[in-house]
Amino acid sequence: MTLDELTLTTGEWLRGAGNLSEIVLSSRIRLARNLAEYPFLSTASSTERTEIYRRLADTISALPQERDALLIDVDEADEVDRQVLVERHLVSQQQADSEGRRGVSISPDEKQALMINEEDHLRIQVMGSGLELYALWSRVSRVDDALSERLAFAFNPELGYLTACPTNVGTGIRVSVMLHLPALRMTKEIDRVARATRDMRLAVRGMHGEGTDAAGDLYQLSNQTTLGKTEEEIIKGFSDQIVPKIVEYERKARESLVQTSPHLLDDKIWRAYGVLSNARRLSSDETQTLLSPLRMGIGMERFDRFDISALNEMFLYSQPGHLQKMHGQSLCDEERDVVRADYLRRRIAEN
Repeated sequence: MTLDELTLTTGEWLRGAGNLSEIVLSSRIRLARNLAEYPFLSTASSTERTEIYRRLADTISALPQERDALLIDVDEADEVDRQVLVERHLVSQQQADSEGRRGVSISPDEKQALMINEEDHLRIQVMGSGLELYALWSRVSRVDDALSERLAFAFNPELGYLTACPTNVGTGIRVSVMLHLPALRMTKEIDRVARATRDMRLAVRGMHGEGTDAAGDLYQLSNQTTLGKTEEEIIKGFSDQIVPKIVEYERKARESLVQTSPHLLDDKIWRAYGVLSNARRLSSDETQTLLSPLRMGIGMERFDRFDISALNEMFLYSQPGHLQKMHGQSLCDEERDVVRADYLRRRIAEN
């Protein structure tokens, strides 16, 4: 498997399947780990960083379950390939933009990514479509156990796993879900929901994490602290209480729009379709804004020109990295806007 082959599909997080998938795009669990015998990356020398990379890469490659994984040296990857990895949520923007030896091991099903030298020495990530945190926890635990048998991770009996960021100390777990909440924004309820989640010590961010906006009405919800709760308690809270409640709020907001403003709702959906079908220039942000009401329309069965899998494909391949990868060359902003509009018109006409 190569990165070029990987980009022939839309990826795991946009599969459009799984529990509550009309609103919950994806679930993700990350574990932060550091090798006990090395300093954190913030104080590691270039030589130490390279040693960490080699140690982890060799250990990961030797695992039976990683035999068919794709190991990418992010330091040697070009800018477009790094952006593609970010857009597929296989590396963070921080890892893509940083310097020094770093990499990622990606499983063939794209549900698993082991990031080497991100913020911590190792980030073990598993990801799935819809709400499936229990299954993801089972998988990430197996990988963590296999690596723990071969590596000594930094651990304190009182504090737990030691991490570069203090908020990760303890279990080192980050649980997050990607939510599509256009109706809550349209009914002006999204700020109230955001305040409620912050009161529960949860972080609400944009699609690509910290410092990003909620383009396309996509919100990433994650835990802020890992100390004082077990992994199972955090996952149960998300899976059984927090996420179902937010999904319920979004569904009620959609029902309210149908009852009070059906023509406004349909106009928003079909106006977006009209622009995407005819525009000659489209920015990435505008495209995500226009695809959002179509995603909602499909979920509410008020739009039937194409299904969610086709929409997800358009969403992913219209992003800058994938657009340039598909076009076979680097493009400036203006060129990307033209190529993006051309791609979307052709893709929509095929349905």
